[in-house]
Amino acid sequence: MRLVEQARSIFADLGYTVEGNGPEFRAEREWKVVHVSTVLETDDLPAPTGQFHCFVSRPEDADEIERRLRRQDPEYEWAIIVADGDEYEVERVPPGPTLTA
Repeated sequence: MRLVEQARSIFADLGYTVEGNGPEFRAEREWKVVHVSTVLETDDLPAPTGQFHCFVSRPEDADEIERRLRRQDPEYEWAIIVADGDEYEVERVPPGPTLTA
């Protein structure tokens, strides 16, 4: 299965409505819109928009993508999903909301 098809399937299985046909698409559920980018080469990270962004990659690219994102320190929350065959794993989960007492 191609990476973009895997990414679309992952978000659809999680209950998101998936919009778009290319390697970058929107996944929406209730109030949350996630901009999803499938990343086949780490030299080609897109300039995403929105509050939430998820990068879907192959296992061999995940560490480099995370290093580049940490260096860029974007203002949006981001996550990386590693897709390997029929399996996937969330490699980095964005931090939850800060609670104060």
